[in-house]
Amino acid sequence: QVQLVESGGGLVQAGGSLRLSCAASGRTFSRYAMGWFRQAPGKEREFVAAINWTGGSTYYADSVKGRFTISRDNAKNTMYLQMNSLKPEDTAVYYCAARGGLGARRDSGEYDYWGQGTQVTVSS
Repeated sequence: QVQLVESGGGLVQAGGSLRLSCAASGRTFSRYAMGWFRQAPGKEREFVAAINWTGGSTYYADSVKGRFTISRDNAKNTMYLQMNSLKPEDTAVYYCAARGGLGARRDSGEYDYWGQGTQVTVSS
């Protein structure tokens, strides 16, 4: 069992930055690939970014590529999402997720554990 807790969300103006954190507890964090997903009101949950167990491989949705950076610190059992040049369309609840495998995946169905989410609101 892995427990995930997101933090760092908030209200920011367009063009601003936020850094989300996902703290993990429970089983060995480094044995899990991790991902960030988001869900806007009235929309389905969508993939944002993913990272493999070492942090050496990362994947991004086209909509955030070049603006967001996913990273992890296995010594601190924490994953991060640095979000720059934020746009109003980035407004959503952001969720972190963990999968019991070493490789990163884009499909939410591949993930076994989820956090409760953190709200990100970008004003225009």
